[in-house]
Amino acid sequence: MIKFIKGFFVHERLFYCLGSIGVCYIVSYFFNSFFGVANVLLLLLVVFVFIDALVLFRESGKINAVRALPEKFSNSDANELIIRVENKYPFKVNIAIIDEIPVQFQKRDFSKTLFIPAKSSKDFSYYLRPTERGEYIFGHLNLYVSSKIALIRRRYRFENDQMVKVYPSFIQMKRYAFLALDNRLTLHGMKKLRRIGHTMEFEQIKDYVIGDDARTINWKATAKRASLMVNQFQDEKAQPVYAIIDASRVMKMPFNGLSLLDYAINSTLAFSNIALKKKDKVGMVTFANTIINQLPASSKKTHLQTILEVLYSVNTKFLDSDFGALYTQVKRKITQRSLLLLYTNFEHISALERQLPYLKALSRKHVLVVIFFQNTELENLIHKKAHTLPEVYHKTIAEKSYYDKKVMVATLEKYGIQTILTKPDDLTVNTINKYLEIKARGLL
Repeated sequence: MIKFIKGFFVHERLFYCLGSIGVCYIVSYFFNSFFGVANVLLLLLVVFVFIDALVLFRESGKINAVRALPEKFSNSDANELIIRVENKYPFKVNIAIIDEIPVQFQKRDFSKTLFIPAKSSKDFSYYLRPTERGEYIFGHLNLYVSSKIALIRRRYRFENDQMVKVYPSFIQMKRYAFLALDNRLTLHGMKKLRRIGHTMEFEQIKDYVIGDDARTINWKATAKRASLMVNQFQDEKAQPVYAIIDASRVMKMPFNGLSLLDYAINSTLAFSNIALKKKDKVGMVTFANTIINQLPASSKKTHLQTILEVLYSVNTKFLDSDFGALYTQVKRKITQRSLLLLYTNFEHISALERQLPYLKALSRKHVLVVIFFQNTELENLIHKKAHTLPEVYHKTIAEKSYYDKKVMVATLEKYGIQTILTKPDDLTVNTINKYLEIKARGLL
């Protein structure tokens, strides 16, 4: 009986019928003939409600549903969920589906209606775009089933407390990796770079063919074979590359629902995948007021999964970053000349000036690339016409901030520090471009 009460719900059609019968009773106050009509209608309504309840509740397990969740969600991407519903009733049913989506999405209006024929099943899918990493808990999958009479509904509940973890954007990582292998990176803004000279990592001696660089002729091998032979070189491999992520309060600033920290994490994962495919060793450091994580550089096949797990647990610290601690850690732990990609943000030139001595010290031994962000909201304000005095004041401040960013770039480049000033949405493309440029120029 308790199970029947919990599963019993009224269809909106029943309220319409009761409202119509109520109108008949009101009219019967003026016309007595309507009183009998109203009584008959009320009796018929009770009979049909009883029949409808008997049809829907006489047997259990007539509806089955499964929410098929992926093993993990990709942060900032559209993730597909599939719901499969099976109707075991011997008649067509109308099913209203309400899925209890995790609280992180703040979505309370999810609803889907399906018409499923007798003894058949139907699938449908929908997409969710998470903007935070972590564990997401799905509640009940609620199905409200009604027959053709549609006066009441029976509720079925499935799949309570399913959990899925949201990881850094592995969808973005796979997309860029595929484009790199398919040589179509230029379609997404990747630069096609010409190699300057060649590296000194010897691969083999081969026969000369027209077009080979005459400077690579191996005269000793040529004398032995009595035909021109040339040295063939390959890109240097196993070079150490480190992604250094600032997890302090400056990286909490949001853009399009994601924090700057999450943009940096997604970029690190995609870039690390490209670097590992090029046989380089990839490591990672995260820091705020102290060193949070350090992952030594490695080129193992399983290293990307290790990077993914470490990035999953990185969170913003609401404290100022300590570049002195970063410099000390790098000096102690990274002894080989490496490429350091430093993800951080400077909103004022004084913030850069405080950290500049440490950045200069890092760049003396390593190839340092400082990556920080353009404030796209300020750029929109700059291009907007000002009509009032406060708007003129706001636009002037925005232009000053925009100018400061350009001064920061010039200041860093003056000391031989590579820079990337980028919009958050273009971060991954620009980072991979800079990595390919440094490899092509042989700076590492």
